[in-house]
Amino acid sequence: MLLSLILTAGLARAYTVTKVDFLMFKNIDPIVFPGQYVSHMHSFFGSDAVNVNTSTSAELREGCSTARNPNDFSVYWVPTLFHVNTSAPANQTHTPIKPMRFSAYYELLNEAEIPFPEDFQVVAGNASATSSSDLNSDNGITWFCEGDESEETKEKAAFPTKTCSTHLQTLLLFPDCANPETFETAYSKNPNSFPGYNENRCPDGMYRIPKLRFSIRYDLRDILPDGWDGAPPLELACGNEFCSHGDFINGWLPEAAEYMLEDPTKAEYFQIKAPLGDGDQGSACTRVAADSDPEHGTSDYAESLRMMAGKSTNASNATSPAKCKRGHHHGHGHWRH
Repeated sequence: MLLSLILTAGLARAYTVTKVDFLMFKNIDPIVFPGQYVSHMHSFFGSDAVNVNTSTSAELREGCSTARNPNDFSVYWVPTLFHVNTSAPANQTHTPIKPMRFSAYYELLNEAEIPFPEDFQVVAGNASATSSSDLNSDNGITWFCEGDESEETKEKAAFPTKTCSTHLQTLLLFPDCANPETFETAYSKNPNSFPGYNENRCPDGMYRIPKLRFSIRYDLRDILPDGWDGAPPLELACGNEFCSHGDFINGWLPEAAEYMLEDPTKAEYFQIKAPLGDGDQGSACTRVAADSDPEHGTSDYAESLRMMAGKSTNASNATSPAKCKRGHHHGHGHWRH
């Protein structure tokens, strides 16, 4: 399958990966709507210290993480995927689908110049997109059936039109250039073709960082036992499949973030070793990760819509949130909420 060959080729360089278990569904977005319970629903993974105001790595390290690597206290989130049953009662049409597996790949480590900065946060994708024309191809948004033959006529960012024999899978790529002071980001480019880019393939003032890639699998066999032919009865909290996006706030221990770049000669997979342990041995926490702010916000779809209807933040604020270096992004990153 062509897609498999592409992914395999992309992993030929130095990379690591950590599996991060599901944490919660919640209508918050501390990057885009800090302090407000007005976001569409998101699926969260990682540190359970995340709340509506989270902005620092230190805050995330105060919690328990669902990451299999004990040194990773980062928080990752994406819009929740729903099964839509139009024949159900009005307030029961959308059933959230818990991802079967969330994997955070950190790639091109042998090309990175600096580790993720403390408090680094970034958004990839366009939450307002309704078609492929609204997307930045650098985001690499892809929906496909894991292990199945690719649909040659399907747009990469569209849902599969045939039942998946195993899992529905989606991919999302994040910018790999960043200004460590402003958190401005961009996707690396060939300087011979893109003016303003330097030999490190980044714009002025930016350095190469590890290239983060989300890989998410959903098992739909129980919720859709008869499968589908055509558009599946699925919807993201932000809209159709083209609005797929992802958010990340760095919570890796500094020693682990630095270890990713320790040996620039590496050109294969390797495990991260740091003070709390090696590889995917599991969380160092002695309790079960859980929502740190259960009294506020909601995990109910209908209630989230009611809360969104009363939001006070306008669209311009949503695309340029200003809090602790927030809102600094480069035009080549192309993200919107």
